[in-house]
Amino acid sequence: MDKKARQSAILRAVSENEVETQNELRELLKRKGINVGQSTLSRDIRELALVKRVNENDVNCYYSGLSSANTGYNSIFAQSVVSMDNAGNIVVLKCRSGLANAAGAVIDGLDLPTVVGSIAGDDTVFILTKTETHAAQLISDLKRMTVKE
Repeated sequence: MDKKARQSAILRAVSENEVETQNELRELLKRKGINVGQSTLSRDIRELALVKRVNENDVNCYYSGLSSANTGYNSIFAQSVVSMDNAGNIVVLKCRSGLANAAGAVIDGLDLPTVVGSIAGDDTVFILTKTETHAAQLISDLKRMTVKE
């Protein structure tokens, strides 16, 4: 199996299952007839920018990284957001005037399971997460999207 097909199978596996460890991922792939070594799997995870995040069931599992999702919108998000903070389970994004709707649209497009909803004004976006832990994790993930390359 070629690298592209293997990596596609990895992305499909983590999107369809709660995968907590590389060994679980290897077993899922093995059931699909894909045998992969530990070092190759680690390299694929790194190349695919998979991240571990707590999901809505409080299970720490692999997801496709936010920095690789919606890559066409990352620069819009990075240019829009000036700062971010949280108060409890609410994340607040301060944006350049008139750009909060663009930042909010990127957040909504990520379809994150730990985000209950968001609302955007002219220069501020409020994002309601399920828990305070999810809010802190979201800020960490979003900060990676604001790094200008």
